[in-house]
Amino acid sequence: MTDDEIHKLTDTVPCPDNELADEEGNELYEHYRFVADKGQKLLRVDKFLTARIENISRNRIQQAAEANCILVNGTAVKSNYRVKPDDIVSVVMDRPRYELEIVPEDIPLSIVYEDDDVLVVNKPAGLVVHPGHGNYSGTLVNALAYHFRNHPDFDVSDPRLGLVHRIDKDTSGLLVIAKTPDAKTGLGAQFFNKTTQRKYVAVVWGNVTDGQGRIEGNIGRSLKDRLQMCVFPEGDNGKPAVTHYSVIERLGYVSVVECRLETGRTHQIRVHMKHIGHPLFNDARYGGDEILKGTTFTKYKQFVHNCFAVCPRQALHAKTLGFVHPRTGKELFFDSEIPDDMSNLIHKWRTYMSNRDIC
Repeated sequence: MTDDEIHKLTDTVPCPDNELADEEGNELYEHYRFVADKGQKLLRVDKFLTARIENISRNRIQQAAEANCILVNGTAVKSNYRVKPDDIVSVVMDRPRYELEIVPEDIPLSIVYEDDDVLVVNKPAGLVVHPGHGNYSGTLVNALAYHFRNHPDFDVSDPRLGLVHRIDKDTSGLLVIAKTPDAKTGLGAQFFNKTTQRKYVAVVWGNVTDGQGRIEGNIGRSLKDRLQMCVFPEGDNGKPAVTHYSVIERLGYVSVVECRLETGRTHQIRVHMKHIGHPLFNDARYGGDEILKGTTFTKYKQFVHNCFAVCPRQALHAKTLGFVHPRTGKELFFDSEIPDDMSNLIHKWRTYMSNRDIC
């Protein structure tokens, strides 16, 4: 394999947190990586990449450069940058690499708002946002490809368009999609400057003692389990993260909390709540799918397992989303209902606690 030969990362292995992250704190995925050989003559980076990536147009490379997705030695460059010997040229995105063409699929979208610039959807739990390993179809991106199938200017593969932020597969709630390059730039700046309004509702294990609080701790990929994130001592690993929470309702062995993000790290709420001793209810990745609080009675254990069946995923919902419209400057605010699985879960705990108080 020559120095110029392509190195492809698998979809299942995100870039390490101390290497690549976008302005929102989301991980960046390296799609292509080349090292210019020692005899490389000065050559525009768009021509350099077009010659090395199969079935790619120069226009698509230029679009990626405009979206700051072309890095040379770790720094974003425009398409007129001239590659020189030993330069490391990477193409990075805020999503895993699409190995296959994005096929439009008629997947129902819960559209909360849409105009010529933005689209706001309420994502159900269980819907993957981006295609990736094991999920090459049936994703939100496939649904968007179908929704915009007759839109001449919207290409789901264009990095200047599309999702501005994302939430986990088993988290439900509001997401905004940019329909124009200007909209993505404007919305991206708001997320970067932390001027958006985002609140989540979660059910967590335990009686959260303080009515409200602030959780601060660097979040990075676990050194023991690469599928998990964890909190590191400040400055050691990971990236700074801050979550504000307030208790909405105490239900004995669980609490309903509202969380507001000051940063947007991977699994942030899930990791931070576990860090303070209150994992999200039924969060299998972070231990919330075990009976962590309560009694040892068989009847109680059966009740909890019934609750797991009612809400078979981490109990987390992105409830509100507010931002300034990138073209009109008008403030927009959206509020979504807590989905049925979480509502039913909360109702079951209310009923359990009410009956226990009577007894």
